[in-house]
Amino acid sequence: MDNLTHSIVGFGVGEVVHRSLPREADDAAQRVRHRLLLLSCALASNFPDLDLLLTGRLPAPLGYLLHHRGHTHTALWLLPQALLLVALLWLCWPAARRLLADSTRARLGLGLSVGVGLALHLAMDYTNSYGLHPWYPLDGRWFYGDMVFIVEPLFWVAIGVPMSLIMRWRLARLFGLIGLFAALVFFAAHSYLRWTSFAALLLIALMCGAAQWRSGERGMTGLLLALGVCAAFVGLQAAASHIGRTQLTAVLQRIDPASRVLDVAMTAFPSQPLCWSYVSVESNEADGVYRLRRGVLSVAPGRLAAADCPAGFLERLPGKPLAPGVLQAVKLDASLRELRALKADDCYAEAWLRFGRAPALEAGTLSDYRFSATPGSNFTTLRLGHGHPCPASVPAWGYPRADLLTPGLP
Repeated sequence: MDNLTHSIVGFGVGEVVHRSLPREADDAAQRVRHRLLLLSCALASNFPDLDLLLTGRLPAPLGYLLHHRGHTHTALWLLPQALLLVALLWLCWPAARRLLADSTRARLGLGLSVGVGLALHLAMDYTNSYGLHPWYPLDGRWFYGDMVFIVEPLFWVAIGVPMSLIMRWRLARLFGLIGLFAALVFFAAHSYLRWTSFAALLLIALMCGAAQWRSGERGMTGLLLALGVCAAFVGLQAAASHIGRTQLTAVLQRIDPASRVLDVAMTAFPSQPLCWSYVSVESNEADGVYRLRRGVLSVAPGRLAAADCPAGFLERLPGKPLAPGVLQAVKLDASLRELRALKADDCYAEAWLRFGRAPALEAGTLSDYRFSATPGSNFTTLRLGHGHPCPASVPAWGYPRADLLTPGLP
């Protein structure tokens, strides 16, 4: 997820932890604990992304692809990160240090805020199609949730509106609410969000905000409602993603029974469970080829046609209908032999293949088809034939497309 979303969720959870604990002995200690738990949970919700500092250990694009969402995004490294964050807060914040020395409730709150914040970061990153490998080194496989778009405004408004209303200063509350509304208008005006979704998000914001306002100065009804709405939304997206993947797999198998559908990467549209971008990976071992398709689908074409999904994320290519609700923008056939030879003979390509879920081999480059429609350029593109010494510090992540790289692997 983007760091704004991580931060908003962290602040919301930190507020819930603070309000769930008994009050401190005096108002000054209560205020320090409030700031401490909000800040610690928000920092913990972003802390694993410090692995961006490691991207320079490998040449581009390998550094970003292999070190971002790397070791700091594994369960094994959550405890060291938690200890480091707590140590930094202890050393750099004298008032918090005094409070933690005296208050068991503050220590419990800090532990919960940091622990939940770190776990939420991994859970939220799992929900999109980029993936992570949380069980390394026991299991180096990538796991993909394929549920939520990497920038999801529902999280912003559901949690952000109650949090804005909680702020002590009227001007801060006003700026928070205006900023959230402006973000929604920007998304809708640039066709990243359907106006029906815009209206639904406003309704959710009003519901969560009203619930928090009625709960009083120390209540948290609105925040709990917001967290429940977010959890329900993720569940809805998971169900829609599964339906879309199942529908598309059936369509592709009907189009080409000789090929095997190995994977369908589903990328959500913001706040629109019916619309999905997809990248499919098919293999035909007998013909020595594999096929990638990229397009958009609607899981309920009777209610919303694929061509009516938010235009800001649709490719500027004429879509080819494959079935009701399924449009194909691009299709690419590539050689299994050439891909496997690259893994065996090119150490840069071998490292790249530890990331690539949809490896597009064309025009002397290797790129991930999931990101081919990225504005500007595909940040995963690796130019082949570099002739440089093999890169060091390559993490031993599993190959997402081991099923393509190894003949006969089911």
